Amino acid sequence: MALPNQAEPDETATDGFEDEPETGPLRRCAVTRVRLPKEQMIRFVVGPDRTVVPDLAAKLPGRGIWLSAVGDVIETARTRGAFAKAARGQVSVPPDLLSGLQVALARRIGDTLGLARRAGQAVAGFVKAREWLDAGRAGVVVQASDGSVDERARFLGGRAAVLTVVTPLDGARLGAVFGREHVVHVVVAPGRLADSVRVEAGRLAGLTA
Repeated sequence: MALPNQAEPDETATDGFEDEPETGPLRRCAVTRVRLPKEQMIRFVVGPDRTVVPDLAAKLPGRGIWLSAVGDVIETARTRGAFAKAARGQVSVPPDLLSGLQVALARRIGDTLGLARRAGQAVAGFVKAREWLDAGRAGVVVQASDGSVDERARFLGGRAAVLTVVTPLDGARLGAVFGREHVVHVVVAPGRLADSVRVEAGRLAGLTA
């Protein structure tokens, strides 16, 4: 199964899901057995009622089950017993797990953009966002997924190759963050919030590809 930035499988892995300390930059996917940066993965835990719970912030207590942030991997885990195997027992897996993850990640991106706006670290609209872009103040560029391809390219001005550009939300969702009906262009200043938007947009892209 092809994965973005795929690392080499761990040749020492066994068929079981052995206990591993949740430390360091890499985690092993319970389906593919490949180690990847945790930013490209999603953590799950098993709740007290034995229901599988996504832990997008990777902060919930309990033993984590990590999966690559790829739609096919999530569906394979849901339908082929990977969660039960990793948890060493029967678990309940929501049938809408993949779509629920997509909704939750989109919400996290919107919330983070809202924080960036209120902190003065994000601007929207062609003119203001382009001013930041021209001034080198772009940590990440967010463009509406349903925006005109030509307009999006015109905004970037041939600099797409040297910018981090993501398209996780449509224009209406971006507009709601910035108090407008519709937004196509957003620039977020370099920093923690821009990094968070980049990571979450990457995970969402993997789940919707």
